[in-house]
Amino acid sequence: MRVQGHPVQDGLLDVGDQEVMYWEEWGTPDGVPALYVHGGPGGTLRTSAYRSRFDLDRTRVIGFEQRGCGRSSPHVSDPAVSLTANDTPHLVADMEALREHLGINAWILNGVSWGSTLTLAYATEHPDRVLGIVLFAVTTTSRAEVDWITEGVATVFPEAWDRFASHAEQAGIGYTRGHGRLVEAYGRLMESPDARVRAAASHEWALWEDAHVAIGAGGYQRDPRWEDDAFRHAFMRLTAHYWANDGFCNPPILARLDRLAGIPGTLIHGRRDISSPANTAWQLHRGWPGSSLIIHEGDGHGGSSMVECWQAANDELVGLHSDPPKGAE
Repeated sequence: MRVQGHPVQDGLLDVGDQEVMYWEEWGTPDGVPALYVHGGPGGTLRTSAYRSRFDLDRTRVIGFEQRGCGRSSPHVSDPAVSLTANDTPHLVADMEALREHLGINAWILNGVSWGSTLTLAYATEHPDRVLGIVLFAVTTTSRAEVDWITEGVATVFPEAWDRFASHAEQAGIGYTRGHGRLVEAYGRLMESPDARVRAAASHEWALWEDAHVAIGAGGYQRDPRWEDDAFRHAFMRLTAHYWANDGFCNPPILARLDRLAGIPGTLIHGRRDISSPANTAWQLHRGWPGSSLIIHEGDGHGGSSMVECWQAANDELVGLHSDPPKGAE
């Protein structure tokens, strides 16, 4: 398999609403097209390590950074940047605009965490453009999932959640636990005109994020990305925005699985994923004929054995859509 240090090509695509989307391409220009959808919301492509999950000798791999984050602009770490046109239907439209821009007829979709929700939203809107799907750390961003990760998981991490909730209670925005949703309270804090309020809220959210992903990840460890103020603010602002609105998925993903009929899919999930319990992946698998579910007992919201399955699932899908070798006809 080839090793590439730089994208084959990259660029900025004007997707309207004064939004410009960063995209990049790796692998073989005439290979099977595959799109990688990053997590978050606001997670970015990082160092583009996702490309190693594909056979670059047979695959044309595309990555992009969603509205408001990474190298896309404007960046929502700036509180003056409106979130009015930042929702799932707009992100789905951006993905479709990218497909058309690159002249791709249909592609394999890969989604990680929040990216699995966005992948499913795209696939249910444009099933004829999907060759197959691989989902890693499966989510659908339903109301129940959001309430679990921001409220219910306090039963597992009571100390960390008490700090998380106490900050919102003491911020003077009218929130008290048991009255109102904590995710909406943090959304209001991240829209504050006071930079100190936004900074304090984003730091507290980051601490909570690190706490609930610790199981299956080798214990608590600080995510170094939080040291970047722009990244942290954009991540928290976008996450609170999307989560407070149930991922802008209406109707919910699990209510429109009939649109996935005939599309092969592999769902890869960790048994110890306390942030996104396996029940969501199970419900998705049960309602999606043609999907397979792989649960790794020792992994949480990611893990090395899950990554191996991710690579294998892509290899299988690419094999289904690759031209046969010469002499094999």
